[in-house]
Amino acid sequence: MYQPNPSRYEIMQYNRCGKSGLKLPPLSLGLWHNFGGVDVFENGRAMIRKAFDAGVTHFDLANNYGPPPGSAEENFGAILRKDFSAYRDELVISTKAGYTMWEGPYGDWGSKKYLVASLDQSLLRMKLDYVDIFYSHRPDPETPLEETMDALAHVVKQGKALYAGISNYPADKTNEAAKMLRNMGVPCLIHQPKYSMFERWVEKGLLDVVEQEGMGLIAFSPLAQGLLTDRYLKGIPEGSRASKAHGFLKQKDITPEKLDKISRLNQLALARQQSLAQMAIVWLLKDKRVTSVLIGASSTEQLDTNLEALKNTSFTRDELRKIEEILS
Repeated sequence: MYQPNPSRYEIMQYNRCGKSGLKLPPLSLGLWHNFGGVDVFENGRAMIRKAFDAGVTHFDLANNYGPPPGSAEENFGAILRKDFSAYRDELVISTKAGYTMWEGPYGDWGSKKYLVASLDQSLLRMKLDYVDIFYSHRPDPETPLEETMDALAHVVKQGKALYAGISNYPADKTNEAAKMLRNMGVPCLIHQPKYSMFERWVEKGLLDVVEQEGMGLIAFSPLAQGLLTDRYLKGIPEGSRASKAHGFLKQKDITPEKLDKISRLNQLALARQQSLAQMAIVWLLKDKRVTSVLIGASSTEQLDTNLEALKNTSFTRDELRKIEEILS
């Protein structure tokens, strides 16, 4: 029987999520990849155990994570029942809806019909009574924003989610959404945007909105789909994400200019006695408006390496200046 590390809360510090009462670990585990039905169940189970042993309490999912869609939630639910039934109240579990999940007009985007049904399905897959955070995964250009926010408020008031969140919303829509939710009596807890050294749009207004509205922020894709690692220092290796025809990272994204930046950033990371990936992760945490960073992993060894980033989270002014010079 799994017995978690009794020192897990002594080795991890936690950040308050905006102006809420909830605290999150600086690193949270995302189950976007490597936890689906095509993956090795025991490997995912070992990573979740390893994360919790290190004090990681937040596990992030979405309805369509897999593949196949829904299988990450099914696997996570099975792991909860096998190992964590006694520790549910020590976990923050989040899920989302907003991308394609099932056929027809009610299985995508941001209607109340889709979001409420999707959360019901997610709870069944994980065999949970509630999730801690339920997100609108992306803004819907055709559904009124008020309807999408009403769906989030509805599930919170039903007790199916404790908090409401949004993901991938631009600054202006975030501002509108937060005000709508507040008027409905359900504050917006958190925003989950893509944010990395190579993807910095959140700095052009979103971070200010998050601060003004008292929201937390959790960054996903901190390593820019693997670019901010030592994997691409010598080009595109066989079997990497960029070498595959499918996926989000394309060969055309890996330009000589970007490879030069990666190399220079790597040298700076080594001088800090960190890997490039570790430096890229904690660089996001330099801004106190960032509550947590979502990390992924394919093995317990990779998870350990990412968690070790927390051993050096401070930057000198000179280091920050050099990073800006490289990224400019």
